[in-house]
Amino acid sequence: MDPPDDFPLARAIRYLEFISYYEKELFLSPQTEGSKMPPIPLAKSSTSDLSTSGLDPYPPYTPHFSLQEMSETIKGCLRCDLGTGRTKFVFGVGRQDARVVFIGEGPGAEEDKRGEPFVGRAGALLNKLIESVGWQREQVYIANMVKCRPPGNRDPLPAELEACRPYLLEQLRLIQPQWLVAVGRIAGQSLLGTTAPLKQLRGRVHQFAGINLWVVYHPAALLRNENLMPEAYQDFKLLNQMVESGKATP
Repeated sequence: MDPPDDFPLARAIRYLEFISYYEKELFLSPQTEGSKMPPIPLAKSSTSDLSTSGLDPYPPYTPHFSLQEMSETIKGCLRCDLGTGRTKFVFGVGRQDARVVFIGEGPGAEEDKRGEPFVGRAGALLNKLIESVGWQREQVYIANMVKCRPPGNRDPLPAELEACRPYLLEQLRLIQPQWLVAVGRIAGQSLLGTTAPLKQLRGRVHQFAGINLWVVYHPAALLRNENLMPEAYQDFKLLNQMVESGKATP
């Protein structure tokens, strides 16, 4: 006879079943036979140093209880070679209950130094755009597709994006946002699995994992070409209108 639902063993069994289902559905267990995401080899250098410091160079993708706990768990990650060259692990910042999550492609030089996404000139401009619609940086969540700086600020490689993607999915599961904002072409293309140019991605509401997705200019592009600023402000105005109205129609 099965134990009653309030029996501790029954609850433990249901929890373990959930963990197993979660890993299989999102292909988060690199060791699972038949997984669509093959294991990514550990970087050869620095592994022993991290191990002795108590950091796990190959942390699991399994569910976490909070963003803070997740950050502490995965900050020693060496699933791809980016980890061996980083100064600081750039996890993300903001509210765990944020309605809107901004996602860039990866940390730059200043972000790598400070361990926080979108700082420096590009970060200041992103803050200005956020504030232009009456929001504050502290009200949203800001993250990147990859959490370590690519050398020379190059675009993240497919294997690097694939290694970090489950971490982003787990962050989104914990936050449960209403809207995602892909900041720039690389983030938009990666999230949507497309090679379409930015001009085709902007101005339309997309879907990612059942969440509304809006694509905007990267602040670095706006700093290079100030003629794009009116369009950038309009993108944020439309985003704000949709978020506040609850209607996914620009």
